[in-house]
Amino acid sequence: MQQDKGISRRRMLGGGAAAVAAVAGFPMINLGQYRLNAASPKTYSKRAVDLVRKSLVIDMLAPIKLDFRPEYFAAPLSEKDAAEFRASGITGFHNAVGVGGADARSSVLEWMNAWQGFAGRNSHVFSLVGLGTDLDRAKREGKCGVIMGLQNSDHFETVADVKTFYQLGQRCSQLTYNSQNRLGSGSTDRVDGGISDYGAAIIKAMNEVGMLVDVSHSGDKTTLDAIDISTKPIAITHSNCRALNDHPRLKRDEAILALGKKSGVMGITGVRNFVSGKEPTTIVEMVNHIDHVVKLIGVDHVGIGSDADLNGYDDMPADQYKMLKSGYKESYAFRDKLDTDGFDQPMKMFDLTEELIRRNYSDANISAILGGNFRRLLGDTWL
Repeated sequence: MQQDKGISRRRMLGGGAAAVAAVAGFPMINLGQYRLNAASPKTYSKRAVDLVRKSLVIDMLAPIKLDFRPEYFAAPLSEKDAAEFRASGITGFHNAVGVGGADARSSVLEWMNAWQGFAGRNSHVFSLVGLGTDLDRAKREGKCGVIMGLQNSDHFETVADVKTFYQLGQRCSQLTYNSQNRLGSGSTDRVDGGISDYGAAIIKAMNEVGMLVDVSHSGDKTTLDAIDISTKPIAITHSNCRALNDHPRLKRDEAILALGKKSGVMGITGVRNFVSGKEPTTIVEMVNHIDHVVKLIGVDHVGIGSDADLNGYDDMPADQYKMLKSGYKESYAFRDKLDTDGFDQPMKMFDLTEELIRRNYSDANISAILGGNFRRLLGDTWL
């Protein structure tokens, strides 16, 4: 996305009042183009604006904020941040992080308490999601629905914990992060032993309570095992296609085909090193992954899981950004930037929609990709 000098992504929406006004009525400039905010040089087509406004847009991996200092989530939401959430066009935010280790259970309880409390204290912007109909209601009310999830399942110390955490509000759990746990193997493990007996029991318990199974960071065999074992459709909430980019965190065609046969949905991510192993890495390369999934298993099985907050990783507090990069194996192949060009600011779903329009996707198919497919999957999974 081209930006004038001096206009950062965090300033794209300018003042809070202006951004809120933009949601209520987009001022047309000319040639059917709409400027969503006076501070931004970017314009969008009427078709793209209308599609985002009418669609239930779900980002199936979208931490509320990539700033985990207590002073952020303990404070009231700023007017600027509230304006960005409202103007983004996104209704469903799957708020999930990876928590593992010996104290995972207590850490997850603390994390869920912090962020559900944050959403509750800022109910003028957010509403917590427990059922698919809660997403529909959030859309009608112009709010951001928060889906609580985890990118690891180390906190399930017993099978009974699945029900306990479901009752506390968790609606999605990734079975493994990048490394081996009691359930199975991660994507960066040298050896992938597949789903363990304990992992199979956890999947069964998740199916029974209505918690969505996610295998985004799981190894190849663990992914295939989970798809096979689960009696309900599962998700790859945020990954891309290894056929287009040979990265261990991405999914082979075999897994994508198996997911489609079991009525699952795959969310495409905008993390730069997952989109492409070389430059340029733009929204064009990101949508190539959508095209690939569509060709393999059809447009009804693909969605979006950006794996970032509204502003992206490259705008994180510097100390947290450095710490994040240092916490992964060399196989992750991080480059200077983590965000994909054109999908790295609060209006990214409008940019994505423009690229889908350029590729001649129909309105119905664009709405399905933006969130309709994940809405169907969540409705079929949650109880």
